[in-house]
Amino acid sequence: MNRNLWAGSVLVGLVVLAALVSFVWTPHDPVQVNAAIRLAAPSGEHWFGTDKFGRDLFSQIMVGARTTLYVGVIAVGVAAIVGTPLGMLAGMSRRLLGEFVMRVNDLVLAFPALLLAIMFGAVFGASTVTAMIAIGVATIPSFARIARSGTLQVMSTEYVLAARSGGRSRSFIARRHVLPNIAGLVIVQCSVSFAIAVLAEAALSFLGFGTRPPTPSWGRMLQESQELLTVQPRLALVPGIAIAVAVLGFNLLGDGLRDRFDPRLERR
Repeated sequence: MNRNLWAGSVLVGLVVLAALVSFVWTPHDPVQVNAAIRLAAPSGEHWFGTDKFGRDLFSQIMVGARTTLYVGVIAVGVAAIVGTPLGMLAGMSRRLLGEFVMRVNDLVLAFPALLLAIMFGAVFGASTVTAMIAIGVATIPSFARIARSGTLQVMSTEYVLAARSGGRSRSFIARRHVLPNIAGLVIVQCSVSFAIAVLAEAALSFLGFGTRPPTPSWGRMLQESQELLTVQPRLALVPGIAIAVAVLGFNLLGDGLRDRFDPRLERR
């Protein structure tokens, strides 16, 4: 029994369920301000209480899960679509071209991701789209490196050598042999990168370069709770726990998928 896979699936499932349910139902309007009930304690009407503006925290957490998953799916999708072919190209090309691709990849990897995101926010304006682009660009090198590593292993196998001897084109070998064999590595990297994207989105929103108000965001909920941290720690604990659950879930899911795709690890 793969415990990491099951635990990760449950935690990720809770986040996804909250996001999906928020499209059709939330206990209260997550952006409605009500000064009469500001900083209300948890109760039957407001399960997690309210924030300093009188907004329902549980409703904000639900809609914030939607925002987090939206940014993560798009950012990781862009990184996988761009980074995986680059890694395959570097692994299948001649040494000079492959080295050039990877050196450019290393240059992007060496650039601080958070600084890159702040630059994007300063140039294009803080928004959810800016956060997606910044996180996606910063994650491309990880996919390129993992795809190149897997491609080099596949290219050294006997069936690929036989295909090359038979006159098969590089594009055929890439579609027929390389991509199916590195798909497991890419899926695992997607799960791990999703956890990084959750943290990155929260950090950008915390700094004011991510999702703009009034759209709920876990990172901005943390930022808004700073001034009341000593008297109302609940305001920081609620979004903090939500971020921790999402990150832990995707990390466990990635570990479980890695074990599943590598039978040697699963037997351990």
